[in-house]
Amino acid sequence: MSKPFRKVLVANRGEIAVRVVRTLHEMGIAAVAVYSDVDRAALHVRVADEAYPIGPAPAAESYLRVDKIVDTAKRAGCDAIHPGYGFLSENPLLPEACEQAGITFIGPPASAMRQMGSKTAARKRMQDAGVPIVPGALCDTSEEATAAAKKIGFPVMLKAASGGGGKGMRRVDSAEEMASAWERARSEAKKFFGDDTVYIEKAILLPRHVEIQVLGDREGNMVHVFERDCSIQRRNQKVVEETPSPAASRELVAQMGAIAVQGAKAVGYHSAGTFEFLLAQDGSFYFLEMNTRLQVEHPVTELITGLDLVREMVLVAQGEPLTFGQRDLVARGAAIECRVYAEDPATGFLPSPGTIEQLVVPAGPGVRDDGGAYPGSEISSYYDPLVSKLSVWAPTRDRAIARMRRALSEYVVTGIRTNLSFHEKLLAHPDFIAGRYDTGFLERHKDSLLGYAPPPADRSRAVAVAVAIAAARMERETGAKEAVVGEQGSRLAPWVAHHRARHNV
Repeated sequence: MSKPFRKVLVANRGEIAVRVVRTLHEMGIAAVAVYSDVDRAALHVRVADEAYPIGPAPAAESYLRVDKIVDTAKRAGCDAIHPGYGFLSENPLLPEACEQAGITFIGPPASAMRQMGSKTAARKRMQDAGVPIVPGALCDTSEEATAAAKKIGFPVMLKAASGGGGKGMRRVDSAEEMASAWERARSEAKKFFGDDTVYIEKAILLPRHVEIQVLGDREGNMVHVFERDCSIQRRNQKVVEETPSPAASRELVAQMGAIAVQGAKAVGYHSAGTFEFLLAQDGSFYFLEMNTRLQVEHPVTELITGLDLVREMVLVAQGEPLTFGQRDLVARGAAIECRVYAEDPATGFLPSPGTIEQLVVPAGPGVRDDGGAYPGSEISSYYDPLVSKLSVWAPTRDRAIARMRRALSEYVVTGIRTNLSFHEKLLAHPDFIAGRYDTGFLERHKDSLLGYAPPPADRSRAVAVAVAIAAARMERETGAKEAVVGEQGSRLAPWVAHHRARHNV
């Protein structure tokens, strides 16, 4: 019988820290938060049972300090550390430091992180394990890269070996472009990851980005938890995710899942992880990378399966075996997630940090909002500008799209610019509705998706409901009944007027 954790430190911030704390509380486990100087009043600090400062605002001096994280966990008397995603979540130094300190790391072993942390090493390891990979090469100079590209065939992609999130990545369409693209990719890789190693890979044209969730215990049991389609991206970063993928049959998903389980077992993996694949138009797929952590988009998987992936991670870390096998897992319905960012689509998605003045998140049947903010909280320029992840579930994809459009229309946030209007236009785009999209979709349709377009008339009722909810909350919180009054020339509160303007009502 494993010994349950009593207290867990969450080595993260924002919405993912709040989300992990919630599961810990449901399991009867005390949660400890850490915070930088600018996060002293953050939501994750408020919802935790204890909170400790770990340094200045720059992540390199706070959230990325392994020594501070582990020392805080020891001082707080924690049994374990959950890293969330980002920051130290894929850094093998953290689980190694935890082991030395007698603290359990809620995640995969450091050995698996090391094997999958370098994209070039991961490609070789997966190729040896029988996982299909994109043709490519590791080169030392632009001349070698040019020669390799001619052999593979243009276009090709240059990618940072230690990278992610689209950093250190360049598409090269001809030999003449290689030299300058090579230097730019290496420079960006060095800047963001401290490693200028770049490799070359065949560019798969118009691919889907489809990933497989895996989950395993310490006894070698491993399952896949179906797929997520993450093809809606800007600058190689995901914006919208859904499951099931409109482009993948159940037979193809089962095949991809079996390959992912095979790859995970090859590196001795346990806990939650994700295999990312490029899905070509002809149905062939290729290993892209493995994320040795919880994914940002994990809520859609939870919605179609009923699993709590954070809970499963905690149970595995405690030494408990999975209580289900592959045949026990069933996917029901469809789920979509929209990442709500403090950024301005009209300026190329530039961040829009600032103070949130009013915030009303949608609710109702099948709606889930994973947020890390509240009215009055600060969206800092030091960190990723994610406000929340809005997810919906419905029995069918058509109904999930309709539900997400309704939920987006009810979302009220003022004081900062957001990408909410972009999501509304995307969910109304006929090609998205038909499931006809790939990783280049946003670039091809940027004029229609980033410019202004009035919403469909049939959404006026939903918008009115959202404004009414927001007005009621303002009245309840401020007593300002006079701020929102009748239709005959009466004054609107500025933030309500802003919301109505967004919807052109």
